[in-house]
Amino acid sequence: MPITKLAHYSIRALDLERSGRFYERVLGFRAGYRPPFDFPGLWLYRGGDEADYGIVHLIGVDPDNHDGLTAYLGDKAVVSTGTGVVDHIAFLATGVEEMRRTLKSEGVSWRDRTVPSLGLHQVFIEDPSGVTIELNFPASEVAGPDNALVSASAHAGEQP
Repeated sequence: MPITKLAHYSIRALDLERSGRFYERVLGFRAGYRPPFDFPGLWLYRGGDEADYGIVHLIGVDPDNHDGLTAYLGDKAVVSTGTGVVDHIAFLATGVEEMRRTLKSEGVSWRDRTVPSLGLHQVFIEDPSGVTIELNFPASEVAGPDNALVSASAHAGEQP
């Protein structure tokens, strides 16, 4: 049984609406078809193709009533933030300047790092549930006199 690709990742979100807005407005995903499970959630897609069941599955968690979720996915402790033993999720991306503008307008803080030996410029952000997301851009997008390839820097998002 060879693995062919990562299908999606799921996040148990205490604030489903805020998390959905983040993934749609900051990362450009869109909510699409989701089966009628007995617990709230959103399936988020890239573009108009719904053939692969989405990239991110947000699972709405009601700390006072998670019977439907427990019946379907099993009982787990309600964790309010972070990724547990998973350190981060990474995406390949293009358009680092557009992403920086989006992060500023949405008030999202980020950290930059360039890995010259890999030709990658990394931007690290956190979603509303505290999941770290790494966006990998071509390093050539930041090369130049005003954007010298530096090892690391941090930026606070400006509040809209």
